[in-house]
Amino acid sequence: MSTPPPSPAIPELLYSDVEDDLRAAVRALLADRCGHAAVLGRVETAEPYDPALWRTLAADLGLAGLLVPEKLGGQGASAREAAVVLEELGGAVAPLPFLGSAVLATSALLACDTEDPATAALLGRLAAGGAVAALAVPLSAAPGDGFPAAVRADAGGRLTGAVTSVADALTADVLVVPAVGPEGPGLYEVAAAEAAVERPVSFDLTRPLADLALDGARGRLLAGGDAAAAALGRALLTGAGLLASEQLGLAQWCLDETVRYLGQRRQFGRVVGSFQALKHRLADLWLDVVSARAAARNAAGALAAQASSSDPAVAAEAALAVAVAQAYVSPAAVRAAEEAVQLHGGIGMTWEHPAHLYLKRAKADGIALGTAGRHRSALAACVGLPPA
Repeated sequence: MSTPPPSPAIPELLYSDVEDDLRAAVRALLADRCGHAAVLGRVETAEPYDPALWRTLAADLGLAGLLVPEKLGGQGASAREAAVVLEELGGAVAPLPFLGSAVLATSALLACDTEDPATAALLGRLAAGGAVAALAVPLSAAPGDGFPAAVRADAGGRLTGAVTSVADALTADVLVVPAVGPEGPGLYEVAAAEAAVERPVSFDLTRPLADLALDGARGRLLAGGDAAAAALGRALLTGAGLLASEQLGLAQWCLDETVRYLGQRRQFGRVVGSFQALKHRLADLWLDVVSARAAARNAAGALAAQASSSDPAVAAEAALAVAVAQAYVSPAAVRAAEEAVQLHGGIGMTWEHPAHLYLKRAKADGIALGTAGRHRSALAACVGLPPA
């Protein structure tokens, strides 16, 4: 008797063969081109991003277009494949604009009118690695927040205002800017050269932020009214859900590296990892990472299902899965990074060791696209409970 297929309501948390092959390709590239010494050597320079590595990842491997349909020049993949890439990027704390361009900005554009030739052409450029885009909202913006009103648009499409703490805007060629105009909310395409860009000191040097000032910048309307609000909400939800996979990759590296180090470090004539107290801490950390993987994979699967369905129940399930993932994975990543620093002892506190990069990325990700507390409140609303 053959085994019946799983119910569509049951999430598939395991990785497919295609996803395993994708992981292997990205991991090999990052191991060759994005070692910790290379990252440390770039993050305090005027060019923290590695444009050559981005071209290889985005254009040669085609990963910038994972979420873009084939008819628009992309790979026609899903959030599941994008999540695998983000796991590997998180595990390498790679200073690349994948989250800002290939996820946030691309998701916003895909929720606009893709039949419009200019929008379709822009998506094609992003998918081919010919341009980088950034969604001009603070990195702390969360799904469910109201439409931002920091930027105003006039009747001619000229935008004026300022947006702070925008991720991946330093390397962007195109900005997707939410603005409020005479007809209400709108999403606008703006050339990055139209904005004054300043680089404040970022806590996470591997994902530097930018402050944008617009003074009569020329914008092309991508979507207006409810469609603009829906497109922005869809982008933030997708970003938050896939950010959990980046946090998972970060946590997994912290666990693996800490286990490796404690298996080599000797104290009092014994391997440090043989001490029972440290074994217990590692066991707790392993449970955190395993649970985080389940939550992150569930969110990626729910987002993939939402992208191919117009059923409101599927959309509600995606919102629930993202809230669960961020509520759990975000603090788990911070704990993993803190344990990595502490259990590495003195070397973990040095600039030369990469542990501090992971701690800073974990802390910065903890407020990106909504804090864990913000997502717990959203989760309570999803299941009909009063917020804490």
